[in-house]
Amino acid sequence: MRKFAKTALFIALALVLVSGLGAAPAAKYHIGVVTGTVSQSEDDLRGAEALIKAYGDVKSGGMIQHITYPDDFMSQQETFISSVVSLADDKLMKAIVINQAIPGSAEAFKRVKAKRPDILLFAGEAHEDPLVIQGSGADMIVSNDFVSRGYTIIWAAKQLGAKKFVHISFPRHMSYETLSRRNEIFKVACKDLGLEYYFETAPDPTSDVKMAGAQQFIMEKTPQWVQKYGKDTAFFCTNDGETEPLLRQMLAYGGIFIEADLPSPLMGYPGALGIDLSAEMGNFPAILKKVESAVVAKGGAGRFGTWAFSYGFTVSAGLGEFAKNVIDGKAKKDSLKDLFTALGKYTPGAKWNGAYYVDASTGVRAKNQVLVYMDTYIMGGSKADKSKGYFLPTTSQKIPEKYFLIKNK
Repeated sequence: MRKFAKTALFIALALVLVSGLGAAPAAKYHIGVVTGTVSQSEDDLRGAEALIKAYGDVKSGGMIQHITYPDDFMSQQETFISSVVSLADDKLMKAIVINQAIPGSAEAFKRVKAKRPDILLFAGEAHEDPLVIQGSGADMIVSNDFVSRGYTIIWAAKQLGAKKFVHISFPRHMSYETLSRRNEIFKVACKDLGLEYYFETAPDPTSDVKMAGAQQFIMEKTPQWVQKYGKDTAFFCTNDGETEPLLRQMLAYGGIFIEADLPSPLMGYPGALGIDLSAEMGNFPAILKKVESAVVAKGGAGRFGTWAFSYGFTVSAGLGEFAKNVIDGKAKKDSLKDLFTALGKYTPGAKWNGAYYVDASTGVRAKNQVLVYMDTYIMGGSKADKSKGYFLPTTSQKIPEKYFLIKNK
């Protein structure tokens, strides 16, 4: 019996050792990534999934702890703040990334810093005013360059033959310093470049109408807007969820679309075109090619644009990568070069431009907020081959200095 027991024990120990040989060691630290849901900001969420694919999920011994905030985040700010702060309860948590950094992010960061000053904090596309999020304890904030794009979007619209520009938004978004300031730049750029500017109000998806109601409104209104303003009109919408119905109706009724508020070939196009991109998931050159083919097939060649890579996807994944590099001692948290290197991992071959944010009132340059943008890709309509697209050199445009000094009204 003793011999049998010893043999059984030996076998059991051997099995444990063998089974452990192929197991990956548990992550030495964790990075929290907070995004919206699929319905609010799918690209942001997919970027978090890319990080999980690369570095593993915390629950499986990996590095990434991903959580989402509710679609009606404006009415659940305290819930959102508490969920972010709870990440700091994890003793292995070394960094937290929020993309998009919705209202309440600044307060969440302050509470995390008070609790765990060692945790790095990164924000993507902050909804709160620049001075608010900059003073929250955030180590780095990445925002689309709303100042430069206020000019380049209008410049691009003119290149495509637009005579008018329609800005679609709602009061909550227009209360944001970044969006309202960009809107003022739109107005001046339209005047300078010879386009007529118009504003149309849409429902707020976080209000009682919910996303479904807001999308239905856009579905019904877009044909009327095209008829009212004409097919040589460029339309721009500040809300991600309302972009899909806008694109669907523009492809059917006409109009020019330069790029989404947060540009991506995944932003609105797959649903508007009814195409399945599951086989191309994560492969943006393949995604862009398939989306472009569908746009051209619907007669939209030369009139619909995007960034070649998803901004939302890149910011989620890129900031996570940046956090990892800083923790590993391979990057500095205040290095613009190191930040672009991290973002560039997910946008091979793309041309970026950007700079630290400058406050229009004081002229003070921020130390922890960077504005970035990419060249605009126009699907179809190139001179050599009408079925293929081309890049407009938006990042190469010299933007008149006065646009950087335009303030909100």
